[in-house]
Formats: sequence, C-alpha cells, structure tokens
Amino acid sequence: MNNNQIYIGKNKLNNDVSEVENNFVEINNEVFNKISNIDKMRPFFMSIVSNSNHWMFISSNGGLTAGRKDCDLALFPYYTDDKITESSEITGSKTLFQIHKSSKTFLWEPFSDKNNGSYKISRNLYKSVYNNKIIFEEINEDLNLTYSYEWNFSNLFGFIKKSKIVNNTNQVVQISVVDGLQNIIPYGVSADLQNSKSNLVDAYKKNERIDNLGIFSLSSMIIDRAEPSEALKASTVWSLGLENSNYLLSSTQLLKFRKGSSIFSEDCVKGEKGAFFCHSNFELKSQAEKKWLFVANVNQNHPNIVAILEQLKEPEILIKKLEESIKLGTLELISLVAASDGIQLSSDKLMNARHFSNVLFNIMRGGIFDNNYSIDKEDFIKYISKANKNVFIDTKNQLTKLTTTFPMMS
Repeated sequence: MNNNQIYIGKNKLNNDVSEVENNFVEINNEVFNKISNIDKMRPFFMSIVSNSNHWMFISSNGGLTAGRKDCDLALFPYYTDDKITESSEITGSKTLFQIHKSSKTFLWEPFSDKNNGSYKISRNLYKSVYNNKIIFEEINEDLNLTYSYEWNFSNLFGFIKKSKIVNNTNQVVQISVVDGLQNIIPYGVSADLQNSKSNLVDAYKKNERIDNLGIFSLSSMIIDRAEPSEALKASTVWSLGLENSNYLLSSTQLLKFRKGSSIFSEDCVKGEKGAFFCHSNFELKSQAEKKWLFVANVNQNHPNIVAILEQLKEPEILIKKLEESIKLGTLELISLVAASDGIQLSSDKLMNARHFSNVLFNIMRGGIFDNNYSIDKEDFIKYISKANKNVFIDTKNQLTKLTTTFPMMS
C-alpha cells in the first residue's frame, strides 16, 4: 500500500458553525468535564497533577511540557506558555493515519492544523474532575473514524499515553498508523541549558532502542570543564498494543509517511531530537476499536531499564500492573484532598469540581497534616524556633511540656 497517491480529505473547505459547549460526562466510571468543539476556542493552558511528583502543563491544542520533581527532570522541554502552545506540532503526542478505502489512501493527521478544512471534523477535550487525567478526541465525519488519546500518571511507571481509534462505519477499514511522542528530553538537560543552548543539546543527544523500549540519553554530560563526565541515566519510552511495528527514534521520517513512501525501523539515531514512534498496519472491523499505549519516564538508571525490559516480556501482566498503579494514584489523590475537606457533594457539579480544584492547589502549596490534625512536638518546636524566635524564647518552657503528639486545638 506504499507509494500510492495520497489524498487529503476532499480538497474543499468545510464551513463548520458548531458551538463550544461544556458539560459533565462519565467515562469508565469516572466523571470528566467535557468541552465540545475545543478547536473553536483560542488555546488555553492547563495543569494536570498526580498524587506523586509528576507535573504537566498542557495547552488545549496538545502542546505540553511535563516531568517529575522539578523543571530539571523534564520529559519535554520546559518553556513558557506561549512557546508550549506554539510547539504542539513538534512536541509531545503526534499521530498520523493512512486510511485505505475504495482503492484510495487518505492521510489523516488528528489535532494538526496542517490540513485545516480538508475534512469535516470535531474536536473535544475531556478533563477529569480530579485534575489528573485529560483526553483529546477528534471525530472525522468524512472518514467516519474517531481517534482519541489520554494522558495518565503512574508513580511506578511515569507518564502514560493511551491511544484509541474507533471505526464508526459499516465496513472493514485498513489502517496504517504512525503514533508516538516527540521532542523527548534526555536526562542531564536542565531547563536553563535547554533554553539557552538547545542546538548544542541536540548535538549531544543519543536515541537508542532495545526491542520496543526507547532509551534517550546524552553521549556525555554537557560541561565546560576538561574532564570525563559520563551520562549514566536516561529518559525511556516503551509501547504495547501495536503488533508487528516498526520503531522510529526521531521525527525525520514523518514526511515520508505523509507522502506514502516506505519507512524503516531505527535502532540508533544521534544528533536529533528524541522521539519514539510505532508504525503499524492493521484491519479494523465495523464498529470496532483498537487501543494501544506509550509509557515514558525520566531519571532512569541501568537497573530501572533492565527491570522494564524483563517486565515487557509479559505484556498482559505489565498492563495489569500499569492499570492498578493508575487507579491507586487516583485514589491517593482523592485521599489527599479529602484530608483537607476538599470533597464537597452538592447538586451543583461544577461547584463541586471547582471546590476540589481549589483545595487541591492549596495543599500543593501548603501540604496536609500527616496524621489528620495531630501535631508532632519535635516538628512544631523546630518550626516555632525558625518562624518567630521571640515567641520561641517566651514559650520555651511551655513547649517542652507538650506531649509527643498533640491535637491542633490543645
């Protein structure tokens, strides 16, 4: 099916007058806030959180930055809002389809503005009321296909991108797909280094692959001193669900796929921005769906990589562990917010979600008590001694008489 004439839609502009709407929907027993026709709005910025040390700032057009702990352990470049929004075509999720039907091959690139007006589409955004999941959905009414991807977090595994395509037609459809993540930052690149010397950073990048695991590192640490400095950690990406795939470690072959030319697997790429794509062909029956996923993490050492390679040998068990870890993360996040009275139940669902978000971001700034409202004597004395020395001196005798733990109102 390669080297065929590639069609992009019907080569006409579609006048879409659909309006933006906002409502709550339930997906897999979880409540999401759905914004319909999100592409009719100007892009806006969001933060997606987890129960652990993940962070993600994402634009409504899909451009994002993410990482763990701080900006110096980023998975994607840590830029300002405007640059992140503008980088949606080259950073984060990227998906391209060739749809083979009626002896023609149609190119469809969801969430891209490269071919605006070629198809009649609608785009929807779903954000979990717990602020830890987000789904992007594009419905192609001309091809009768729906594609969506969802970001999730796992304390054990990192960042999870779940992809799904649904065949809404009454016919079997032959599909070729290239899907994955691009502009992946290797370990050892600080935010300042990326912002000031991104071209130099690219020259040091080394993208390698072992089976369906991508390893993204530096050829050496970037330092000014004349001394050896090995890069002993890496960012990693692995994938499950797309059988008989070719794997790409850069974005350099995407143009070939768009033109219908053959593409080949990459085992090692140097001096290019890191990417991890799967290229696969499959048949999708009428009213059927196909799912697959990508899992990325930062700050991975040799034992971490060996452990993942071993787990990848048993994909069904690994996927089960992954789903359990995602579910546990949501439950722990709810528990953290509940500890600060953030669970509000009223007839106004929007107000409930707003209250949860407010409390969530408050505890992200100030934390919660480890044991309800019980206070540890040693921690309290240490805090008073630093916060107000005069009060500490005046109340030192009373403080020493406190029990090991005491309630807040004592």
